[in-house]
Amino acid sequence: MKDYRVKPGRALTLARFDPDDSGEYKKTDQGKEKAKAITAGLIGRLGELQERLYANGTRSLLIVLQGMDTSGKDGTIRSVMSGVNPQGCKVVSFKAPSSEELSHDFLWRVHQRAPSKGQIGIFNRSHYEDVLITRVHGWVSDKVVKQRFNQIKEFEELLAENGTVVLKLFLHISKDEQKERLEERIRDPEKRWKFNEGDLEERKLWKPYMDAFEDMMAATSTDCAPWYIVPANRKWYRNLVVAELVANTLEAMKLTTPPAPKGIDFSTLKIV
Repeated sequence: MKDYRVKPGRALTLARFDPDDSGEYKKTDQGKEKAKAITAGLIGRLGELQERLYANGTRSLLIVLQGMDTSGKDGTIRSVMSGVNPQGCKVVSFKAPSSEELSHDFLWRVHQRAPSKGQIGIFNRSHYEDVLITRVHGWVSDKVVKQRFNQIKEFEELLAENGTVVLKLFLHISKDEQKERLEERIRDPEKRWKFNEGDLEERKLWKPYMDAFEDMMAATSTDCAPWYIVPANRKWYRNLVVAELVANTLEAMKLTTPPAPKGIDFSTLKIV
């Protein structure tokens, strides 16, 4: 997984990362099935780790998902988090800000949705939209974007210092793969509800978006809140990488099962 981590303070070129990568698993049915079996085991492990997180109530995990349209943010959540208890996990999708939200700083609404202790929070798109779409469309200046990079880093450092581990995942797909997925949405009546003509306009800005993603990750990947570039052309491998990263992150917290209540002799306790 370290190969996918964006090292702090270094320039980033997305072209060096293959969105079609499948790691040590060959691009065959056998390799796919092996990866799926490992992913299933990791998903089961996530359920156990989340229970410890919830039971301890001292730490929290924030997972940030970013990527181009059709990169698989919804599918990742649906697949990888399928073994997690919904009581301890909350997904937040940030839409266009309301008038009240616009009257505050851009991180105001985000801080309110950060996970509480014992919880896993997932941002399906996030505060990073304020340095992506706003920059690509020229709604804010490069000066403002650089200021926001620093403000985001300080915000995430604040979360980390108060017990929230921040894991940021960029789902990396190719332009050709996006084309196939958009065409599938048009062909399949069951998926047409997902189609938005605006996606076609955003697709025309592919290169400016890639440039903005590169600058964003290079500027905001830190030791306390790292970015990972997840190869996402192959959904089964994407799920494996995300499941392993989330499991590794929870394992690194070294949470143990809380002790039983004091003063109770469980060896003689009887339920009548």
